[in-house]
Amino acid sequence: MNNKQKKLFDEICKSQSLNDIQKYTENILEIRGFNIQSAQDKMLLLTEEIGELAKAIRKAETRISIDYDKIENYSSIESEVADVFIVLMSLCNVLNINLYNSFIDKEKENIERVWKK
Repeated sequence: MNNKQKKLFDEICKSQSLNDIQKYTENILEIRGFNIQSAQDKMLLLTEEIGELAKAIRKAETRISIDYDKIENYSSIESEVADVFIVLMSLCNVLNINLYNSFIDKEKENIERVWKK
């Protein structure tokens, strides 16, 4: 096992802030009336937000042409990443998935894998 990965893993295990964010997301989306959406609804929204993130990244690429007359209508990459994160959190809440625990479990597996460079 890579010691650097293990150290990073041990450090993240001490932090529970993702749980706090997930609970906050659950509460705020209930207040906003988005808690009645199904997992399928959330997945469609997540796909939409990922598309908006792709568009924001494309907007930032100078080698890809865009409609500069509408540039002010596009959201920032940071804003779109946050939207993806919020919808992912809400999807986890609908499916009763603790994202922190799922992340930790997956990283336990990943640390044991051999990655080719």
